[in-house]
Amino acid sequence: MATIKEKINSLRENSEANSSDAITAPEADREREVVRVSIIGIVANAFLAAFKAFIGIVSGSIAITLDAVNNLSDAASSVITIVGTKLAGKDADKKHPFGYGRIEYLTAMVISLIVLYAGITSLKESIGSIIHPEKPDYSTVALVIVAVGLLVKIILGRFVKAAGKRLNSDSLVNSGEDATLDSIISASTLAAALIFTFSGVSLESWLGAIISVVIIKSGIDMLKDTLSEILGEKADVELARAIKKVVLKHEGVHGVYDLVLNNYGPDVYNGSLHIEVEDTMSADELDELIREISVDVYMTCRVLITAVGVYSINTKDPVAIEARKNVMSLVLAIPYVIQVHGFYLRENDKSMRFDAVISFDAPDRKAVYREILAKVNEAYPDYKLEVAMDTDFSEE
Repeated sequence: MATIKEKINSLRENSEANSSDAITAPEADREREVVRVSIIGIVANAFLAAFKAFIGIVSGSIAITLDAVNNLSDAASSVITIVGTKLAGKDADKKHPFGYGRIEYLTAMVISLIVLYAGITSLKESIGSIIHPEKPDYSTVALVIVAVGLLVKIILGRFVKAAGKRLNSDSLVNSGEDATLDSIISASTLAAALIFTFSGVSLESWLGAIISVVIIKSGIDMLKDTLSEILGEKADVELARAIKKVVLKHEGVHGVYDLVLNNYGPDVYNGSLHIEVEDTMSADELDELIREISVDVYMTCRVLITAVGVYSINTKDPVAIEARKNVMSLVLAIPYVIQVHGFYLRENDKSMRFDAVISFDAPDRKAVYREILAKVNEAYPDYKLEVAMDTDFSEE
């Protein structure tokens, strides 16, 4: 009998191109698209940086010069995104059997640090300009270039950020946010130039300081989000729902529980889950069911299910069937209990087992667990209880 991975490989060529239910694009297509978007960003930012640096030096404008530096940081971010995406696409090996996908989180973190550094540098330069002010000399050409740069940055920022969300690339999203911040800088620079041209009042150093603080805050926010992903966040709710929906379609499955997804890079997941089946199912039937579920989940949701646990449902003992209904009703009535599963009762040794999922919203999850034990023990004092306090890792 073919293994799960062998079935997946045999079906992949026929199904991957026509699978309209797939959540993400094939890895190779995604990598090419990320690189393409990044190259567009590099070219656009390189041209803008060159023009703005020239105009900034000629006019003596600290704001335009800082704007050019920010364009260079954006180009550097795009280069880092390309390098990170290429490295993340390396095949798994003996040392890293789950692949190198998490490198993309590290590149996103580097981009966050670049944004943070750019903000700190801009703040330092702006404060220096406030202490030792120099009057800028704007020309019509300079203002036109700043205006064109503003338009390009707005378009580029939206394009890159949208592509990042579509491709689930934090590096692109961060680059897009950085470009959007640069458009704000360009707008402020243009406003300061116009104010100076018509009133003779120079505000660009003060505007530069304010903008620098905004950039620093943005860099910190990006860094916090990336570190949160590196630490490990809960599973995407929509993906979890999709997986459960696929599993429940299989005949014989009465429930899907304990779904755990381990992330090894954007759109790269390994997972495990439990299914609830009747206690009359034979071992060979169960084996075939698990294999079919694993293949189906991979082909539909691009998630490799590495383990499927089994909960059996009492179907032959009327006492156990009635007890299951009573216990579920009793426990689910307790606040913050969001699910009961894995119930099984054995009359021969008077034992009763089940898992109770307690919400993270509960002020004291252990207190809720103790209440569960107390109420079930009161209703069934003759039974030995084996109750697990469980967690829903995709809880909304």
